[in-house]
Amino acid sequence: MTKPNVIEVQELTKKFGDFTAVDAITFEVERGEIFGFLGANGAGKTTAMRMLTGLSKPTAGKGSVAGLDVVRQSEKIKERIGYMSQKFSLYNDLTVKENIRFYGGVYGLSRQQIREKTATILNDLQLTEVANKQVKSLPLGWKQRLAFAISMVHDPDIVFLDEPTGGVDPHVRRQFWEAIYSAAEKGRTIFVTTHYMDEAEYCDRVSIMVAGKIEALDTPSQLKQQFEVQTMDEVFLKLAR
Repeated sequence: MTKPNVIEVQELTKKFGDFTAVDAITFEVERGEIFGFLGANGAGKTTAMRMLTGLSKPTAGKGSVAGLDVVRQSEKIKERIGYMSQKFSLYNDLTVKENIRFYGGVYGLSRQQIREKTATILNDLQLTEVANKQVKSLPLGWKQRLAFAISMVHDPDIVFLDEPTGGVDPHVRRQFWEAIYSAAEKGRTIFVTTHYMDEAEYCDRVSIMVAGKIEALDTPSQLKQQFEVQTMDEVFLKLAR
């Protein structure tokens, strides 16, 4: 039985003057799926993600995220999604606990909900002992997992991760992907952009953008079979050429 789609996009396009950054892309993402959105810098990934997260209006085409229209209901979309960027978006001068409380307030949680969520996150991430320490004192891997947990503090349907593992070592990246799997197992949909092709192997399905267009979309194993190669790196190289 197929799961319902939580993202549906048809011919979605974004132009800046004469330049077409995103060129009529069409795809869908199922509930609970880890969907990899890959491409080189400048391929159009971030522009596409900005349209899906309600931060930028499409020039043409249509799309829905969590059942909401990307053109007419962009403000409501922001309430239903989580977002984490490469910069982690944590406040270094606030403590771990203060960061959780701050974002709980931003997402409109009640005081009781914020108390409960704070306790849950501290416990799940085993951060109770450092709850009153400033975030800047935490190791990078802990900061990363904390930022991911905070992006889900309001129980969003979908979490958008924009290059979340940029600049961290392979061990920390593996730990972070374990957290992603755990979130997906609970039915949450993960939409992740990355330029690490080995991370594409961790996704249920992958789309690869080249010059504003989606040039390939399938499971990693099917893509490797289709392009007759052994790794996603080689798939990407064949497409990029």
